[in-house]
Amino acid sequence: MNTPRSGNPPKPAAWADAKPPLLRFLTGCHAEFAAETGGKVADYIPELGKADPDHFGISLATIDGHVYEVGDTRIPFTIQSMSKAFVFALALDTLGAARVESMIGVEPSGEPFNSIRLNADNHPFNPMVNSGAITCSGLIHEAKGAAAFECIRESLSRFAGRELDVDEAVFASESVTGDRNRAIGYLLRNSGVIKDNVDAVLKVYFRQCAILVTARDSAVMAATLANRGKNPVTGEQVATPYAISHTLSVMTSSGMYDYAGEWIYRVGIPAKSGVGGGILAALPARLGLGSYSPRLDAHGNSVRGIKVCEALSAHYDLHILNRRDDARNSIIADYDLSKSASRRSRRPGEQAILRAHHGDVRIIELVGALSLANVDYVSRQLGKKPRPQILIFDLRRVATLTRAAARLLVEGFREIGAFGVTAVVSGVERSSAIWLALGDWTGGISNLRDFHLLDDAIEWAEDQVVYRYGGSIESTEMTELSEQAMLAGLSAEEIALLARLGTTRTYQPGQRIIAAHEPPSSLFFLLSGVVHVKLPGGIRLATLSAGMVFGEMALLETKRSADVVADKSVTVLEVPLADFQRFRGAHPRIGERIMRNLAQLLADRLIFANTKVNLLTAD
Repeated sequence: MNTPRSGNPPKPAAWADAKPPLLRFLTGCHAEFAAETGGKVADYIPELGKADPDHFGISLATIDGHVYEVGDTRIPFTIQSMSKAFVFALALDTLGAARVESMIGVEPSGEPFNSIRLNADNHPFNPMVNSGAITCSGLIHEAKGAAAFECIRESLSRFAGRELDVDEAVFASESVTGDRNRAIGYLLRNSGVIKDNVDAVLKVYFRQCAILVTARDSAVMAATLANRGKNPVTGEQVATPYAISHTLSVMTSSGMYDYAGEWIYRVGIPAKSGVGGGILAALPARLGLGSYSPRLDAHGNSVRGIKVCEALSAHYDLHILNRRDDARNSIIADYDLSKSASRRSRRPGEQAILRAHHGDVRIIELVGALSLANVDYVSRQLGKKPRPQILIFDLRRVATLTRAAARLLVEGFREIGAFGVTAVVSGVERSSAIWLALGDWTGGISNLRDFHLLDDAIEWAEDQVVYRYGGSIESTEMTELSEQAMLAGLSAEEIALLARLGTTRTYQPGQRIIAAHEPPSSLFFLLSGVVHVKLPGGIRLATLSAGMVFGEMALLETKRSADVVADKSVTVLEVPLADFQRFRGAHPRIGERIMRNLAQLLADRLIFANTKVNLLTAD
């Protein structure tokens, strides 16, 4: 039996008022680093030199909209170079990625932020240095004219969640002392990067740098970056996920200027600093950090701000490469048959049915360790697309499945069954821990099927769609050579000439027709039956049915790269490669047509492979 500790317990009010551990940590950082007096307030812009060097604020905003604040978090200061990240995102969304990326590089420069130097293409190295930022302002000016600055101010205000103002004194000071930026501006104009009047563009740039923010604003703005462009406090979608991801990419490599490599190595959080004393850091899907302390190091970064970021990253192991996904990242791909079909090559009639009814099959590929929260998130995504007839859940990338997650997933199977939807599980063996976890709850379910391989599941689902709409997948009926895609465009007489070269052969189920690594000797036109194309290790690359060709890579390869095995009784027309090459020489027009058809077949396969890749890399 546990014995209560001696002493008076805290009062109930003390429990409610207790500091969360993260706030307590930030408070400790503030107390420790406030004693740091290293660094110097920027004075190359005279108004910046008036900042109080003792001001020090730390704020942290989470992606659910909670904001922690310690110290001087409500003291306004000018945003300066921190604006560059947000204006770059605005430019991407306003002008489009192609236009912006054609003018601005994304490589680290290794130079100070105000270097008067362009890359080998006479373009800025990246949007985080002055030349790149001035170019962004120029692009906005090109698109918006006299309204350019107001467009920028409104955008930054949406990131901050409140209306932001301008420090007119700092703007005037920057305008008077900004000769170095003028030199950069005219260099950009001379290189054709800036199209508009340089003074007009620089006025926009100087004013955007003079926008006033606080440490709290910086944290919320950073959290908006971390939240894929959605402000976690206001709930407004401020920028597109594309703009945000690409902005964070450049912040990672170049946000801290010539300290960027050291920063990403030691801190590992995308960040941006400004000579006004601010630093903001955005940890994707986690949090945004904002700090203010005007004492700067030799790189132009806040001394105390860097220490806060280093301490937070080290204490909680927040390096971006140690990131762990949340529930929203449990779906790696969600698509129907129009995006990715099975490896079985279909005949024209089957293809037509599947094109017309591709939405009848939906595939959701899951990833990671699935908890109740992950499965709940998945279940809430189902109703966001039209109801399919078959819903495949692929679990091959799922590492673990908690008992709660397994139960909730099976309850979902029962729910969709009430709507006439068949649930299919793929990617797990029946002896696996994941299937056993599901098995505790699957008793009595009639709408559930399972396959070890996703491709087998998709092929089965395709068959059901074809059958449902009156199609046939009989492998015994004989097809004509005129149905071969590789012979498309040839006349009956030309096909007859080619057919005379071949010999009709039959193979029994399981019989190997082509062996990997052997020299190629023939092409095979499949007249009836089904064959599987497999790697030597047994992995299936494709399933071919009557009306298709195999062994055609003999025209390009010196050795066979895969086995071809009969699935059922198979009939083929075998054309010796040597005879075919002589035929091409004797009939060059026919040979050229066949090779064009082959090129189209290979292009279609590449498109199919690229679609698979894109499904896994899309937002």
